[in-house]
Amino acid sequence: MANKLFVGGLPYSTTDEELKQAFMQAGNVTSANVIMDKMTGRSKGFGFVEMATDEEAQAAIAMWNGQELGGRRIKVDEARPREDRPRRSDDN
Repeated sequence: MANKLFVGGLPYSTTDEELKQAFMQAGNVTSANVIMDKMTGRSKGFGFVEMATDEEAQAAIAMWNGQELGGRRIKVDEARPREDRPRRSDDN
């Protein structure tokens, strides 16, 4: 198990710090990042949290998966490596 977690379904108003504070309830948080859209600067509604240990990551999944954060039910799972995707073109 890796200690990097995917967090989906976040309220668009969630900040990195709010995400970090929420997950600190499960253990030590190494980093917490809400992913932002480059064009609009708005949240994409998901992010990543890195816990200090695998055990804390498991505790965070158990604590937060399917629970509400900011009025929305979030999904928490082990982060998977990013897949290589073909580059999008603006010609379409």
